[in-house]
Amino acid sequence: MQVKYTKHYLNRLEDIFSETDYILRYEKGNFKSGYCILKDRQLVVVNRYYTTEGKINCLIEILRHLRPQSERFSEKNQKFLDELLTAEA
Repeated sequence: MQVKYTKHYLNRLEDIFSETDYILRYEKGNFKSGYCILKDRQLVVVNRYYTTEGKINCLIEILRHLRPQSERFSEKNQKFLDELLTAEA
């Protein structure tokens, strides 16, 4: 799957998070990797000062790490997530 660094692509990734138990927030911070995951609170925080490309790369990396499972995923989001998770990292 080819990653597109557009606002629309970022919105598609954010839609996947909206269907999981994780809350996605953009906050300012000094994160070395650009994000942090607080599993106890099921919270994902991405550095708000990252470029669109940086945010997209962070969200893809987080999704590959978490491998969220949800019966609530829409068919469109499930297909998109499956393509992301099966693509080479």
